[in-house]
Amino acid sequence: MPTLFKIAADAVVVLHFGYMAFVVAGQVAVLVGIMLGWRWIRNAWFRWLHLGSILIVAAEASLGITCPLTVWEARLRALSGQASYAGDFVGHWAHRLLFVHAPSCVFTLAYAAFALLVLATFLLAPPRRAARKVA
Repeated sequence: MPTLFKIAADAVVVLHFGYMAFVVAGQVAVLVGIMLGWRWIRNAWFRWLHLGSILIVAAEASLGITCPLTVWEARLRALSGQASYAGDFVGHWAHRLLFVHAPSCVFTLAYAAFALLVLATFLLAPPRRAARKVA
């Protein structure tokens, strides 16, 4: 059973990394898309989901709330009997790439600044609904 908890903890790290990658890569795509005139970056679903994703992170940091994915992973690691993050390759490296050691105020400022950047791109390239097809 401890192995199942370890696998689950590694899966949470991969999910967490995917969330972070969506926020960062999504913003890079929007900025590049503005410069290159890509129409898809104005997709309202994508843009509002992207904005909501970073606002959740910024709000958690501002309120001093630990990310639920971090809490979930730590609980699963404890249930697996792991004392550290020296798990398998994927879990180990995903965790090392995701978590950087710095004072919490650094992250709060970074998340808030990133959220402001995402909001600024709403002014530069506002999301649009898809045009309705006329029958």
